[in-house]
Amino acid sequence: MMWISVVFFLLWMGSGRCTENMSDLIEYTVADFHDKLHSGKMMFVFFQHQVSPTISLFLMELEKSADALKDFGVLVGKVDCNKEMVPAYCSEKKMLHTAFLFRDGKEFLNFDLDTVFDVNSIISEVLFAILREEVKYVHTDADLLIMEKAARGNKDIVLGYVKSLGTQEHRSLMETAYVYGSKYQFILITGGPVLKNLGVDEASYSSRVWFLHCRDQTVSVASKHCQMTLMMKPLTTLSLHSFLQLMEAPLVSEVYDDPSSVQPPPFPYQQTPQVFLFSHPDTAHLDLDTATDLAWKLRGLALLVLVHRESPSVKTLSEYNAAYRFPEMNSEVTYLTLSNLDEMVELFVLEDEKTMSEEEDDLNFEREEILLDKLDDEISASVFENRLNTLDMESLIKMTSDEFHSIVARSSLTVALFYVTWDDVSMTFMRSYIEVADRLADYKVQMSVVNCEDWTDLCAAQTGSSIPIPFEPITAFPTVLLLRPQESAQHYRGMLDAMALHRFILLNLQPSPVLLSTQEELSSFLQEVPSPELAFHNPNRVVGLFKTKSHTGVSLFTEAAKSLRGEALTGLLTDELAKKWAAEHSLDLPALFVFPSWGTNSRPSTLSVSTSADELLSDINAALLHPLPELTVENLPSFLSLGKALVILFVGEEEDEIGLRQNQALVEEMRQLVEEGGEQMDRYLACWIHLGHTPAGMSVLGSYLGSMPPLPALILTHLPNGSEIYQYSPNTPIVASSVLQWLHRVEDGTESPAGMLGNDIWPPAVEFYDFLKVMDMHESLQGAEMEKSHTGESNMKEKVEENTSVHSSPDNKKYTHSEL
Repeated sequence: MMWISVVFFLLWMGSGRCTENMSDLIEYTVADFHDKLHSGKMMFVFFQHQVSPTISLFLMELEKSADALKDFGVLVGKVDCNKEMVPAYCSEKKMLHTAFLFRDGKEFLNFDLDTVFDVNSIISEVLFAILREEVKYVHTDADLLIMEKAARGNKDIVLGYVKSLGTQEHRSLMETAYVYGSKYQFILITGGPVLKNLGVDEASYSSRVWFLHCRDQTVSVASKHCQMTLMMKPLTTLSLHSFLQLMEAPLVSEVYDDPSSVQPPPFPYQQTPQVFLFSHPDTAHLDLDTATDLAWKLRGLALLVLVHRESPSVKTLSEYNAAYRFPEMNSEVTYLTLSNLDEMVELFVLEDEKTMSEEEDDLNFEREEILLDKLDDEISASVFENRLNTLDMESLIKMTSDEFHSIVARSSLTVALFYVTWDDVSMTFMRSYIEVADRLADYKVQMSVVNCEDWTDLCAAQTGSSIPIPFEPITAFPTVLLLRPQESAQHYRGMLDAMALHRFILLNLQPSPVLLSTQEELSSFLQEVPSPELAFHNPNRVVGLFKTKSHTGVSLFTEAAKSLRGEALTGLLTDELAKKWAAEHSLDLPALFVFPSWGTNSRPSTLSVSTSADELLSDINAALLHPLPELTVENLPSFLSLGKALVILFVGEEEDEIGLRQNQALVEEMRQLVEEGGEQMDRYLACWIHLGHTPAGMSVLGSYLGSMPPLPALILTHLPNGSEIYQYSPNTPIVASSVLQWLHRVEDGTESPAGMLGNDIWPPAVEFYDFLKVMDMHESLQGAEMEKSHTGESNMKEKVEENTSVHSSPDNKKYTHSEL
């Protein structure tokens, strides 16, 4: 019965447990937490302070682990610090990304969420912590020898190598150790010198398990190490369980029946092949030794049966001296005549390696699928997924320092992508960039690339040419510049995808501004798209009206139009046609008509001409801005750059026509808010997020308030002079007049904040390193070494150290972000 219980227990865990997603994660109150803390059970608890995509994913994995850990006597749950405070764990910021294991009413261990990121890592790390006294860790061969010496004559050893902790293999080993820990000594290795002595290449992807036969002292008294058997199958809970069962099987069984009459192996060995050797009465002792020797070589691969030929039941022809039977071949026995028993070993090793290779291929595929889900973001996942697909860069011009000026001079427009091969974003965007180059093959535009690893001087805007480089040093990757002869470079600041870049370049190919001389040209400019590929995109349009072409405002407008390339189509209207159009619209010249893409041509905005190009450009951009924009991932950066406080309406996805009308009414109230607020609303950007269109908004809203509020929700955030977050009362109807009063209370300081924006500083993964400068220094240093100038060499080394130490300071540059 013991074997049956163990089998069902391990089968249940190893099968993935169909019901492990069915239970909800227990949320403890403070009273529950303290009560369970002293219940005598271990507890794995997360104290939730905020909601973020990372936290949400962790909580999902924590819920999956709850059922499995319950079988090991571990309670799993969370405490919501936004509802109740556990002083020691809800007040410290350092606890935000930490989970805790409690034992005997005290904190036993804590885990950074980076180490318990999924169900496998949670279970393996918690069990590893529970078994920390039972499961030993060795690093060197000397450590292993000490463990073997202590176990010799007492216990066998299960030695497991896992490539990294927190994996499925680690979990399988810990689950098995929990069940068999009293019977075997479990030892864990993750690398180091001991692997070399075991003949394992650390570059190998596979984990391994060895069984060290130390309990029977007589087995290897002449050897330092206990005799060991390698598990040939991939490391899973079920395969490890089966392997341990085989280690308990008799080394050699003796029978007096023909192999065809011998029953298949009993439970739990029924899936194990059988090998038969034949014994003669005259050589019985030698035959047993031979069988024992072969049995050790086949340990874990097959069960060895010694058949005594003196029995009349044995009908096998004397020409055969061996036989075997695989369990999946309908109990058919294959007979052999072997000249060397190693042939039998080779047969089973090759068969098992073939099976193992097939199983590992399946596991590796699963690992890749899991790894794609566990990578930091979609960019890294894309790079990993396409790592074997070579990029076809034949359509791109590869720029060098020497050829830069000549390449730019031979075309009216050159687009240049500055990249480095080790940057995931660069290499992911490269595919979109190549796609754009293919689409623009018939246009007069040069698509080029600059590898900043090879051309550090060009990327640093320094070449040996006397002609200056028309851009500032490249400080971020990837960077796209649009280059024209005799002009400064224009930065592309849009989304890093093929569609956005393609649209930007097509708009850039249009004259800025285009001279409109007739009514037909004006109508065409306002109504038609310049390219069929822009048919589904209504671009912004700006028309400048001047009395004459020589008017001083024309040059200002022309300068502003160049800055608007790619963002808007610009037209110039002068002389009689301008006067006629101005008269029809009751305008004094000079003037501007602004037709934003979100508006209609029948109701443009009108502007007067400013005294400077920068001021004129600022006025145009303000007129192009939507008065009540819907925030999306694509347009958010441009709105955040305005520096205004955000009044954000969050609405949910409509389930029916009634829901649609309710959302439309809410957006209309926000429109009324902008109109009724007048100058007061100039300080704010009223906007809205549709959580059906932009699901990322749910994480944003949750991170602001610590939990998801009922919808609709109105939030005030990103105040220019503070980090407070305010929530409009959920119980109050969202009406323009009431919202204005609420904003007055916020300004007067009588409204309490609902939360605070975090600093959200995302430092680099490693300290900032000016690799361009160091590479150039290194080249200079190599030159100095070739000249064997000891003084110059010393000075150069000091110079490299001085420069790298300055740029390596983590305080030199910090990168901030917003939850949005």
